[in-house]
Amino acid sequence: MSIQGITEDDIANYLAASPGFFERHAELIGTIQVTSPHGHRAVSLQERQMEMLREKIKGLEHKIIEMIRNGQENVAIADKLHRWTRELMLTGNAADLPEVLVRELQHHFLIPQAAIRVWGAAEAFESLPFAAPVGDDVKAFGASLTSPYCGANAGFEAVKWLAAPAEAASLALLPLAPFEQPTAAFGLLVLASPDPTRYSSDMGTEFLERIAEVSSAALSRLLPTA
Repeated sequence: MSIQGITEDDIANYLAASPGFFERHAELIGTIQVTSPHGHRAVSLQERQMEMLREKIKGLEHKIIEMIRNGQENVAIADKLHRWTRELMLTGNAADLPEVLVRELQHHFLIPQAAIRVWGAAEAFESLPFAAPVGDDVKAFGASLTSPYCGANAGFEAVKWLAAPAEAASLALLPLAPFEQPTAAFGLLVLASPDPTRYSSDMGTEFLERIAEVSSAALSRLLPTA
């Protein structure tokens, strides 16, 4: 829109550069009317400004509520991780660690199925279920993981370790390895769910990485000492 060569942009730029305009012409504020987004009725400039301010405040309130909710969820997750880690630290018998680790992980984080295998365990543990032989493909796969795998059940051999493999629709496969040697995997932790969206390929893995690190540190007691 243009009036005698003056465009709306010219007017907007002038008003932006002249903050005292409406102070000098205060009578205009009461006469200017704009369309309200609520019912498309005409309202005064002051009323429209109030509506905009209320909408802005409402948006900020929603953001604050969301921040509080996220904070509460993070505290709850941190508390569960703390209790799970404490159970591992209180486990005196090293041979009990894999069972405690899996059981408490399922309990605190409501994981439908979980299983674990450790290869290269010390001779004293070789006859225990968690040290059952695994194929070279599983070992190679574990060593290739730089972060947990999350996604659909694509027929991984490790799924057979679960009590009900057919019910595993989505998986999280966590490599167990020394912190200083992430490619020297000595085991694999399997988390499974019948919900195909529980562990998706686009989900963040930071929390699962912490689970893998704590698990690896705890289970290092099962490995032969130098």
